[in-house]
Amino acid sequence: MTATATQYETALRPLTTLIDTVPPHAWDAPSPCEGWSARDVVGHLIGTQRETLTEHGVDLGDAPDHTADPAAAWAEHSRRVLAALADDDLVNRTYDGFLGPTTVGGTVEQFYVWDMYVHRWDLARAAGLDAAFTDTELDRIEQGADSFGDALHMDGMCRPALTPTGEDRATRVLARLGRDVPACG
Repeated sequence: MTATATQYETALRPLTTLIDTVPPHAWDAPSPCEGWSARDVVGHLIGTQRETLTEHGVDLGDAPDHTADPAAAWAEHSRRVLAALADDDLVNRTYDGFLGPTTVGGTVEQFYVWDMYVHRWDLARAAGLDAAFTDTELDRIEQGADSFGDALHMDGMCRPALTPTGEDRATRVLARLGRDVPACG
């Protein structure tokens, strides 16, 4: 397994556990991502990962239908992605990315793994569940946010940072990403 596949799998396990526990009625609940339901968050994760990988020649097959069964779609999608990320040639493929020269693996690690942690919280809030971040996961979220520099708060990324309303680390980290823990809890 490549280092990229390992990082993806590490973020995948708790996200999949959460997705598998979302009650059926909560899939249409609004998420903290403006205009998106919980179902839309899963669609976003699938769509953006597919877009990047297929642009680099990965055949992920037909896109699974996240509208009918988000959990099943996520399971199928993530299985395919994890299999693709086991390929050293793929993860080491270089290209000019949004933030400069990188590799496919670098993009997956910097953005898509990070996105999985952040959107786990969004899904948890929409479904009334707990994302329960570990200190290691919070480290990863902070490192990812640092890696984006000013691009972190560009349109389509994170809302402007908020002043944290709580003292715990998760609240501070999420506030940096424009997420208001008490308002969504």
